[in-house]
Amino acid sequence: MMELGVGMFGDVHINSNGTTQPAGQRLQEIMEEIKLMDEVGLDFYGIGEHHRPDYAVSTPEIILAAAATVTKKIKLGSAVSVLSSADPVKLYQSFATIDLISGGRAELVAGRGSFIESFPLFGYDLKDYDTLFEEKLDLLLKINKEERITWKGKFRPALNNQLVLPRAVNNDLSIWVAVGGTPESVLRAGKAGLPVIFAIIGGNPAQFKPLFEYYKEVYQHYEHDMSKFKVGVHMHAFFGKDSKQTADEYYPVYSAQMDRIGRSRGWPPYQKQQYDLGRTKNGALIIGDANEAVDKILQMQEMFGLTRFSAHMDVGGPSHAAMMKSIEIFGTEIAPAVRKALQK
Repeated sequence: MMELGVGMFGDVHINSNGTTQPAGQRLQEIMEEIKLMDEVGLDFYGIGEHHRPDYAVSTPEIILAAAATVTKKIKLGSAVSVLSSADPVKLYQSFATIDLISGGRAELVAGRGSFIESFPLFGYDLKDYDTLFEEKLDLLLKINKEERITWKGKFRPALNNQLVLPRAVNNDLSIWVAVGGTPESVLRAGKAGLPVIFAIIGGNPAQFKPLFEYYKEVYQHYEHDMSKFKVGVHMHAFFGKDSKQTADEYYPVYSAQMDRIGRSRGWPPYQKQQYDLGRTKNGALIIGDANEAVDKILQMQEMFGLTRFSAHMDVGGPSHAAMMKSIEIFGTEIAPAVRKALQK
């Protein structure tokens, strides 16, 4: 059965006059939103790590630890933890602690991150972008398997028979890898037998099909247990009662954030035509009413053989009231319909 949940970056709401919502207020809202996700029966929640003024969350593990105390069933993970600029020992300890507080609901989703602010912030060189991730993933996976670690690498002091505590529930922390679309990332995850989540945030999702197939081939080639095979997508989504009204009201919020990010990356201004195209059958946006969302999520599941769908729901910082409505529709209308269709 496919898991259905929400991914967020913790976008703060920015008014048309440029006034930014205080981070503290947004964090309080996020707690209420996670509580609602749990109450309406969504399967998982993920929160990203960023170090920018338009996002309120720089340490997913603190948000998740707080959320563990106000939820009962929902899995709680990062989306993503920027492993390249983190210390795998400390990261494992933080998520093992969340796992213990939550009764085994923690997930660590490791990625290289879609922004680069963390590299200079924590004293790393961008020219080491790939090798940092490889080395740190290797250490993180070793820690997840062994309590006592003897290890030597290039980017952190060696470990000599060090005990890493506390240990996750059943001594097994759930670790995923997030990939943007490079075959190298897919190969690395498949070789290690790690669950993968693909970020599909533009273009035609069908273009990703060869990468999904490649991941499955590699996973099977290295003789990993297919009963543990997990693959997901993370897509920009927002839900409301009326499709056109939802899309029209969300467009200014969404396009403003696309332009904020785009200015630093040399993208042309975001156009309404892109948005409308993204909402069609062959686009990467799932923005509209429940029926449209159900159809498109099932289309993605059929295309890719998904075990997980993550709705990235706070792009641009929509209002808390709109977020709560979107979460409610996802949990009470969309998720039950998707689950029912997949049982047939």
